[in-house]
Formats: sequence, C-alpha cells, structure tokens
Amino acid sequence: MSSLDLRTFVRDIPDFPRAGIVFKDITPLLLDPVALDAAVTGLVAYAEPRAVDFVVAAEARGFVLGGALARQLGAGFVPARKPGKLPHATITAEYTLEYGINVLEVHADALAGGARVLVHDDLLATGGTARALCDLVESLGAEVVGAAFLIELGFLGGRARLAPYDVHALIGYES
Repeated sequence: MSSLDLRTFVRDIPDFPRAGIVFKDITPLLLDPVALDAAVTGLVAYAEPRAVDFVVAAEARGFVLGGALARQLGAGFVPARKPGKLPHATITAEYTLEYGINVLEVHADALAGGARVLVHDDLLATGGTARALCDLVESLGAEVVGAAFLIELGFLGGRARLAPYDVHALIGYES
C-alpha cells in the first residue's frame, strides 16, 4: 500500500448532520487522484486474497469506492439502497445508526447461494449499517468473506458488532 497518509485527506465537519456529531468528510480524498488511487489500492490489497465474487455497498458514500473496488477485483457490484429506490423485488434490513434508525434494501435476486461477498462502506461507526448488509447477504445464501472500510471510528465499537467477520479499515480514529 502507498505511504500516503490518507488521514490528511479527511475533513472534520462538526455538528453534522446534527449537534454533537463530527462528520468525517471524504470529499477532499475523492478530489485528489493520488489519494483516491491509494484508497482503492489499499482496499483491493485487503480484498484480493478473499476471492470476492461481489462487493455489496451501502448508499450513498459506499457506492463511490465500492464500485471502484468491485471493478478492480473483477467482481460484481450490489447496491444497497434506501427503500423505494430499487425497481425490482427487494429484501430489507433495518439498522440503528449512531443518530437514528434506517433501512436498506437489495434486489432479492442479487446474490446466489455460495457467492463470496465483500461488504463495503466508507465508514464503520457503530456497525449498524455493515451488520445489516451482512445479514442481507447471508439471508440470500451468500457468504460474507470480509468487511472493508475507508474509515473506522474505533471508539464507537462497530468492529465488535461485526464479529465474527473479518474487518479491515484503512484509517482508524480512536477518539
């Protein structure tokens, strides 16, 4: 992986989306082609040995690196979207965010039994979103072979919520 410090491309936005939350804005990383390449390359290095068939990523920021990751791995991409956004039959999972409750859906025919799936999102906080994705993947008979994130907020305990899955993040924050 690159020696580039990806943390320098993450901007803190206090009190967004509500008071007390410090939002980790990855827009500066996405704007820089070298940083963007380093992020995708780092995630690919984790995922390649797992022989991934599909990358499942959450709307919306998970789509950005998730699609690039799937392309680099030669894998398919499964979008997990908010209710009512997918045009075909879906399955649904509800999950808790650090500041509320949400729902994600995937197409019911997106994954076949035995498919090897990498779950991806830009950020691992409490683990609710990623756990919902893992549950959706397994409910379709596929296997979660890992969970990869750009950023992990370790102080929120999301990694523990994802046990026993293997979890990897390129950038970690402990406070």
